[in-house]
Amino acid sequence: ATLSELSLCKGDNAAIFSRNCIEYVEIVCGLPEAGVPVALINPNLKGREVEEICNDAEAKVLFVDDNTIDEIVDISFKTVERVIHIGREYELLIKNAITPDYLPEVNEWDTWTIPYTSGTTGKPKGVMLSHRSRLLGFYQIAVEYGCFSPEDKFLGTTPMNHGAGIAYPLAAIMFGGYTEILDKFDPEVLLKKIKDNNFSGVFTVPTQHHNIFTLEKNILDKYKRPPIKTIISNAAPLSQHLKRKIVDYYGDNVLHETYGSTECGFVTNLRPPYQLDKLNCVGTPFTHTAVKLTDSNFNKVGPEEPGELWVKTSTAFNGYWNKPNATNDAFNEQGWISVGDVAKYDEDGFIYIVDRIKDMVISGGVNIYPREIEEVLLSHPDILDNAIVGVPDEKWGERLRAFIVAKDTKELNVDELSEFCRDKLSGYKIPKDIRYISSLPRNANGKVLKINLRKEN
Repeated sequence: ATLSELSLCKGDNAAIFSRNCIEYVEIVCGLPEAGVPVALINPNLKGREVEEICNDAEAKVLFVDDNTIDEIVDISFKTVERVIHIGREYELLIKNAITPDYLPEVNEWDTWTIPYTSGTTGKPKGVMLSHRSRLLGFYQIAVEYGCFSPEDKFLGTTPMNHGAGIAYPLAAIMFGGYTEILDKFDPEVLLKKIKDNNFSGVFTVPTQHHNIFTLEKNILDKYKRPPIKTIISNAAPLSQHLKRKIVDYYGDNVLHETYGSTECGFVTNLRPPYQLDKLNCVGTPFTHTAVKLTDSNFNKVGPEEPGELWVKTSTAFNGYWNKPNATNDAFNEQGWISVGDVAKYDEDGFIYIVDRIKDMVISGGVNIYPREIEEVLLSHPDILDNAIVGVPDEKWGERLRAFIVAKDTKELNVDELSEFCRDKLSGYKIPKDIRYISSLPRNANGKVLKINLRKEN
């Protein structure tokens, strides 16, 4: 009803740069129904980054809130003609709107939203998601998780600019359930809500669980074993060390670890019965989803052999906004999609993410996958967090560098670390270059920004 006042018409784009709020849902459901896709911008970005995304998306209207408006005050956008402040201005716009005689016709393949990738290896790209993709994705997760029905209550805990962050709360609404959306994360508040409000399901990311288990024991004991039936972890790898803590705390029948991507949607899921049996595993494919692991010639690899992970799914994206070359790189000739992950499968068909292709280290001509090493280091009692990257080396081409967050500032030397890893890793996988830091750089979705770590001298 407000399109004419905003000078928007079908084919234009809008953008939203806001923390979670009810209006966020209204905007991303309302504008695309009139043929105006919405670019979703991480609310933690800085003004320059917001400017780049709005210019890239060619957004004509930008929605902001009290938490984000200061970031864009001095920016001169190329295409944004109007900034709408969510609050009084937004409400007056709706109140004074004139109902149109008709809405533009929108079909299932038209773009719904344009979330921007997290940019862990480069500049963010706009991912064009269709109405069809999201609708079918909602059906997928309703079947998979068992917590999306008129009788269920769902708790959204992550920024809605993230694909899963908006998909789970909207799926609950679509199927007649109840959704509550948090606008910021507080570990004790989250535990209290789960314990006291009879939520059926909650979506989380691994860093949230990490923060929860740093709470004092008396707080953790107070909220242990809440009456919840589904905890979904997504967006970043969930370490086996952390899985054990989650299962012990919440029970052995609630945790799901889901692997997916903004481009493909939900790809695989490891269901509760397998969390402690299938180590570092992301499960089996979702319904209507095919997964193929291949070598460099697109030949299928055998069990336990690392291969590039390709996906065919009914929830695939339409392509990257204004980036035909990147779109062509993502799809092969048969319509399979790769986002650059390496995986393997076991004899039962369960899938294990080995690492990102771009994170693989080649040292002395040998392929090394940092994620395996990171899992081992996380099992050390004095290590809270870590990340492994490859750095240039004159002799080996690349060598491993470990960035470690120590518990209680206790720092291990190279010999102590090597001794701990000796019976768990081959010698060439044990890092000899160690840097201690207070925390790892992460984006809003909890993914480690290894591109930043590689720049460290």
